[in-house]
Amino acid sequence: MAKELVFIFLTMIFAQNFILQKFLGICPFLGVSKKLNTAVGMSLAVIFVMALSTAVTYPINKYLLVKNDLEYLQTIVFILVIAALVQMVEIILKKYIPSLYNSLGIYLPLITTNCAVLGVVTLNIDNGYNFMQSLICAVGGGVGFMVAMVMFAGVRSRLESCDIPKFLKGLPITLIAASLVSLSFLGFAGVVDNIFA
Repeated sequence: MAKELVFIFLTMIFAQNFILQKFLGICPFLGVSKKLNTAVGMSLAVIFVMALSTAVTYPINKYLLVKNDLEYLQTIVFILVIAALVQMVEIILKKYIPSLYNSLGIYLPLITTNCAVLGVVTLNIDNGYNFMQSLICAVGGGVGFMVAMVMFAGVRSRLESCDIPKFLKGLPITLIAASLVSLSFLGFAGVVDNIFA
């Protein structure tokens, strides 16, 4: 059981990274990754929301929606739960860490529509994970989100000191750099599988 949980955790970080492999959560990835501190702050908020939304949606799905044949309402219910949790995180950050709240700006409420958060709760259902596996998947997905954000913040800080042709400045070079970072993660797919084979 422990080996399986470690496999799920590492797979979500490296082989099935939400940003770099599944291309979910691209909006905050491109928008908040300019500075390391905002990238880390956003990532911590996403990890918290992913874990908490998984912990809340799992019993709602299993004991309310599935038992009453209401699975068709999953997406609506999950979005409502995620929106409520993001509001809670926003209130907490505004009260206790106002500097992080101000630096995240519009991207904090966008966690509500961050498809990576919705993706993790639906992925747990699609994979048939139990409660513990779902939590590990959510935390691993959040840590993978953080790894991608921190890596890309480093890449973007290096880009600022480079002599980039005028026609590539701004979004074009950012997208090129993002694609190269994504390519670097392709090699992890086979590595994780081979370690636990």
